[in-house]
Amino acid sequence: MYAVTVCDHFMIAHSFKGELFGPAQALHGATYAVEAEFRRAELDANGVVCDIGRAMTALREVLAAFDYRNLDAEPDLAGINTTTEFLSAEIHRRLAARAAAGDLGPDTAGRLESIKVILRESPRAWASFEGPVAAPR
Repeated sequence: MYAVTVCDHFMIAHSFKGELFGPAQALHGATYAVEAEFRRAELDANGVVCDIGRAMTALREVLAAFDYRNLDAEPDLAGINTTTEFLSAEIHRRLAARAAAGDLGPDTAGRLESIKVILRESPRAWASFEGPVAAPR
């Protein structure tokens, strides 16, 4: 399996509901380092997994929907604990939709097999989500 990985970061504010989260029930900030790995079994005619520049742009545009926002105030996230695990899956879902639409290059729609998204909260803690490009929500 071939893979190409691009990375970026974003900053958010959010809070969690539930005793499990202790002091994180209060509004707090987080800065995430993000890695998005795009995979396919065969390279395209140009010898690449996908257009790396388009992959970087797609990741930046997906993250822009979260960057510098209070996720508690985002209508599409209302009532959801926006944990690192949840956010990695949500970023995956949005990237997979872009990949399926061909946004990562002319020979990627239907050819990319999977995407893995890793969100790093710190050098000591991270979460990830990996799934097919056509992953259902």
